[in-house]
Amino acid sequence: MKETDAHIYDDIIELPHHQSVTHPHMSNYDRAAQFAPFAALTGHDEAIRETARLTDTKVNLDDYEKAILNDKLQIIMENIGIDEEITIIYFLPDENKSGGSYVSFSGIVKKVDEYEGKLIFTDRKEISIEQIIKIEGNIFRVTDSEP
Repeated sequence: MKETDAHIYDDIIELPHHQSVTHPHMSNYDRAAQFAPFAALTGHDEAIRETARLTDTKVNLDDYEKAILNDKLQIIMENIGIDEEITIIYFLPDENKSGGSYVSFSGIVKKVDEYEGKLIFTDRKEISIEQIIKIEGNIFRVTDSEP
């Protein structure tokens, strides 16, 4: 910076700040909004987050595990109406990409719809039997009563 450049505004430095007669004064909030970052690619951040989101793959049960689930489903069907709560762990397919997640749900089974392949609970929740990987509950505990 040259010595002459340091004093080029000396003639206006003490003048009052200009206030427009026709335009109202802009608030600091509105002034700051002028300098906010601009997203040229709308939705790009969401697409990146969606791509980075992990999903699980569905576990394929072997014949032994399928037999255990079938036995438990039979016990459930035989005991409809006794209001015994069970916990179901099932695979919930992802709506946006391949894979999904495992979800746990507890409730009282109202009906087993064999035609549609669904468990229907008293709160109207429906779970596809194909997606179930585990069923738990007190109803499945064997009580040995010895004399």
